[in-house]
Amino acid sequence: MRHHGHEHFGPGQRGQRGRGEFEGRRAAFGPFGPPFGGPPFGGRGRGGPRGRARRGDVRASILALLRDRPMHGYEMIQEIAERSAGAWRPSPGSVYPTLQLLEDEGLISSASEGGKKLFALTDEGRVEAESGSQAPWEEVGRGVDWESMQEIRQAGFGLMEAFAQVWKTGSPEQRQKAVAVINDSRKRLYLILADQDDQSDES
Repeated sequence: MRHHGHEHFGPGQRGQRGRGEFEGRRAAFGPFGPPFGGPPFGGRGRGGPRGRARRGDVRASILALLRDRPMHGYEMIQEIAERSAGAWRPSPGSVYPTLQLLEDEGLISSASEGGKKLFALTDEGRVEAESGSQAPWEEVGRGVDWESMQEIRQAGFGLMEAFAQVWKTGSPEQRQKAVAVINDSRKRLYLILADQDDQSDES
């Protein structure tokens, strides 16, 4: 039996897998949180290394994932992020409408399981999945400089760890100095982009 609609998650159900290390680091910063919120640390922001995919890529990825086993919608988002090594994490706004479309086309079916919707391929959907790309998410990660991304992550987490240490063991005055350093560093990073824009205008 086919059902329509989207699955719903409580506050504690989102993104449980693969977040332990990041959340552990985040917790060390007290009320301020980590000093950076954008990519590659927070995963969101303008520009950045994450790939953008067409709706067709979302469709192909869903079919490819369901070829392995039935999945919940949010589980698909997590799987794509993991299988693309973090290069692409599709939004719920692109995944759920595609699931609805595939279900309307008779390529997938859904059933309620523990308050969530579990999606599976129909016989027709399996035929299309088998004839399509085996790993569409790999296309998104091509062209990404993974070595540079790793260097950026290491530098960022190193800075976060140092800030956390000051926050946990430092005096109030030392904490304020640490915040000033972070704020100054952020301004200097933006100035690097400003200098680049000025040079482009001059040329």
